[in-house]
Amino acid sequence: MTLRSILRKWTERYFSDEEAVILLIVLVLGFAVVIWLGGMLAPFFTALVIAFLLQGVVNMLTRRRVPNMVAVAIVFLGFIGLMLALGFLLMPLLWNQLVNLVQETPNMLSNGEDWLVNLHYHYPNLIKPDEIQSWISSTAKQFTVYGQRAVSLSIASLGNVIGLIIYLVLVPILVFFMLKDREKLVGFVLSFMPEKRGLMNRIWSEMDDQIANYVRGKVVEIAIVGTVSYATFSFFGLQYTALLAVLVGFSVLIPFIGAAVATLPVAAVAGFQFGLTEQFAYILIAYGIIQALDGNVLVPVLFSEAVNLHPVSIILAVLFFGGIWGVWGVFFAIPLATLLKALITAWPRSLHETPIQKSP
Repeated sequence: MTLRSILRKWTERYFSDEEAVILLIVLVLGFAVVIWLGGMLAPFFTALVIAFLLQGVVNMLTRRRVPNMVAVAIVFLGFIGLMLALGFLLMPLLWNQLVNLVQETPNMLSNGEDWLVNLHYHYPNLIKPDEIQSWISSTAKQFTVYGQRAVSLSIASLGNVIGLIIYLVLVPILVFFMLKDREKLVGFVLSFMPEKRGLMNRIWSEMDDQIANYVRGKVVEIAIVGTVSYATFSFFGLQYTALLAVLVGFSVLIPFIGAAVATLPVAAVAGFQFGLTEQFAYILIAYGIIQALDGNVLVPVLFSEAVNLHPVSIILAVLFFGGIWGVWGVFFAIPLATLLKALITAWPRSLHETPIQKSP
């Protein structure tokens, strides 16, 4: 059997149906638009994600016999109020704590150097002076690089104030009309699709609830983990509580890796503030309990209806889509991996399954 005949049979098997070819074209065009025009269309994609999140609340209100326009108005005004509260209350607090943390960084490095020297004094065979100096120099260089990046980013961002204002105005407007005219917009998109949409409907019905549950569940998980972390850190009197709590909350976006990465700043701040004391150990134990409860209790409850993906698949999806689309790619890595799994599962079955014979 030649390679040409193998390719012909494979094409006939998976692309002999018109719907399969159209679906492939739609997927390729969709990914191409996001990759090459993602920066230009960022306000639209952001509004689409937010509207997708808020649509579940609108549906919940309409099921309770609230008129659609009233439900849209309630949800939209609640969204605007939440954004204003975050912008005027949370962001200034986070900025002040970030500035204070940057100012305290030299003292942290100095204390770390003293701790390493003291460790070498008690255990001379464990760490050599050259290694201590190498670690200190490497750490100082890294902090210098990060500081230069932060300064350049802040200077560059000054010229984007107008763009940011336009962004903040466009996104709420787009969200409102996506919620208000959802049926019209969906009908407009479907008008370009073929009338025969068996494969598309099957994949969409399989993915709709799963993506919705994942995205909304992930937002709830971020809020719960961040709130519990803030209460825990405040109880122990840890500095930079809000900043660390937000960091721990958003660390759940990256499965397996995020929790490990967030541990470093929590341990560093706690070690700088309390030293190697019982208070330091209590904070790390409490942080470990939060992560354990998140992984073993909260995640199963929130994502019980999500497709079960192997951990290797999740890590590969995070690395691949995060490398392509950055933060958004990390956030949607699991839904995109679930979409690929649904495509692989449904595609051959939709083209080759035979109708079930009914018994007389």
